[in-house]
Amino acid sequence: MKNDTPPSALNAAAPAAVQAAAAPPPVQAPAAPVAALPAAGQSRSLRGLGVSPGVAIGPAHVVESGAVAIPEYAIPPDGVEAEVLRFNEAAAKARRQIKKLKSKALVLPDSASEEIGFLLDAHLSMVTNSRLTRGVERRIKEERLNAEAAIQAEIATIAQTFAGMDDAYLAARIADIREVGRRLTRNLLKHEYRAFSTLPPGSIILAEELTPADTALLDPKAVGGFATVLGGAEGHTAILARSLGLPAVLGAAGLLAGVRNGVTVIVDGVQGRVLIDPPPEVLEDYRARRAAREREREQLKSLRKLPAVTRDGTAITLMANLELPRDLDHALENGAQGVGLLRTEFLFMNRDQLPDEDEQYGVLRAIVEGMGGRPVTARTMDVGGEKLAGWMAGRYGEPANPALGLRAIRLGLREPKLLETQLAAMLRAGAHGPLRILLPMITSVSEVQKVREILGQVARRLRRRGVAIADPLPPVGVMVEVPGAALAADALAYAADFFSIGTNDLTQYTLAIDRADEQVATLYDPLHPAVLRLIQFTIEAALRSRIPVSVCGEIAGDARYAPLLLGLGVRELSMSPPSVPTVKKRIRSLDLMEASRRARVIMDQSDSGRIATLLDDFNAII
Repeated sequence: MKNDTPPSALNAAAPAAVQAAAAPPPVQAPAAPVAALPAAGQSRSLRGLGVSPGVAIGPAHVVESGAVAIPEYAIPPDGVEAEVLRFNEAAAKARRQIKKLKSKALVLPDSASEEIGFLLDAHLSMVTNSRLTRGVERRIKEERLNAEAAIQAEIATIAQTFAGMDDAYLAARIADIREVGRRLTRNLLKHEYRAFSTLPPGSIILAEELTPADTALLDPKAVGGFATVLGGAEGHTAILARSLGLPAVLGAAGLLAGVRNGVTVIVDGVQGRVLIDPPPEVLEDYRARRAAREREREQLKSLRKLPAVTRDGTAITLMANLELPRDLDHALENGAQGVGLLRTEFLFMNRDQLPDEDEQYGVLRAIVEGMGGRPVTARTMDVGGEKLAGWMAGRYGEPANPALGLRAIRLGLREPKLLETQLAAMLRAGAHGPLRILLPMITSVSEVQKVREILGQVARRLRRRGVAIADPLPPVGVMVEVPGAALAADALAYAADFFSIGTNDLTQYTLAIDRADEQVATLYDPLHPAVLRLIQFTIEAALRSRIPVSVCGEIAGDARYAPLLLGLGVRELSMSPPSVPTVKKRIRSLDLMEASRRARVIMDQSDSGRIATLLDDFNAII
């Protein structure tokens, strides 16, 4: 990503994005010169990834690492090995975090990049078989201290040693060691989110990174938008931002260098720009852009009660993806005809205890009843990847590659009680309105069959208890989001009642690109011929078997892709609620026969650039 900041503003700056970096032990690396921060009142313009459209203007709220309460307790003799493992996993996570920050720093101006690199190399040495890590392990084993307390005790000892040295530089390095300790402690305590309930209205969140759990805590009534140093356009943080209607920019290098709380910030989620302390003329221009966008949104509201019908009379069903229960009102306000994807991970976020059947049932029932007879498609938990829940990390440890590890339906089948609890809640909620069950990360027919067996067992148990459930049992669908599922779509169509194509993961797995990694974000391309052929294969398999097929990935909510998806045979799209009016407007201006002809031409192409041109040319004449 481009950094528009003048080199003088970042010269030797160690941004808060790398505030957990620690200086090395004195003999291991040269000292990094003292960083110079941008002067107060100095305007800066940064480039990143615009992941959620809109313009936000407001006071900056910089998310600092902050101190956390440190628990201290004795480890039983038979728990020492597990505690050492827990600490080692926290250190391994710290190494991954630091390496990612080091890669990110490469896009900064040379002087800043070099000096931040020194700092991050030092960090890495501190969490890789250093005096600190060895000392923590020794305290856990010999003193049977919990890892968090062992870190604090070891840092105190090192600090005392450094303070006694007749060297100002060495004495000052203890601040760096404390920063490393804070990162390790946060990883141990899984403090990856903070409440944002006390912010001034319209605040702009600036942070190194916001996890999906962070973003779920943002209240659009209090927060104007956000920007981060790390993150990609198709990760779940970006998806949540779009769902909440919050302008957001991710992957803005140098974002946190010298930023003060309260300074005016502009987040341009359309062009991917963050402007810090902008001059008056720029501020006025962006206020005019924001007003124009608000007028456009008001005009789109007039489409709310109009049907999504093409010019040649084909009705298209537009549904909403719900990330959180509070999205329900947005779905109805924007004219969604149902819920095409209810992501149930929110039930497991920001908590250490699993939700029981009654809690899940209560939440699902409220959503089903809130839709007033419109269908709700509830996906079983897709816990894993960047949405890893704390309880799972404690049970299985952190996977080397979360995206390819124990997650989604794999976890449900490994831990049947978790899946049974969720299926029971869905069956009970289905007694209050139309509900479909969607299975994520399916790769084989046997997985669908196993889930159906469990569903039947749960239904029989609930009936014996006299509990009201959906009758007949809800349709069971397959989320087609890995290439293996798309290529096996013909077989899966016989086992499933419907398909839902998750283009986000399908693109990620097909192209071997981490969609949340800003370093490779430009390579993430849903118009790649391989991705389109997998989508086409899935749609055609569903049509041959006469089962419904929808698209619920982010391209469903982008009006640019509507002609192609409809031309390939899709008649149901599910998207973040704010996208519904825009996509409906495009559909109402579309001739489906023409779209089908253009889709056939596109599918004959082998170059994604040519495909994009053909699609954009078609959109230009609608």
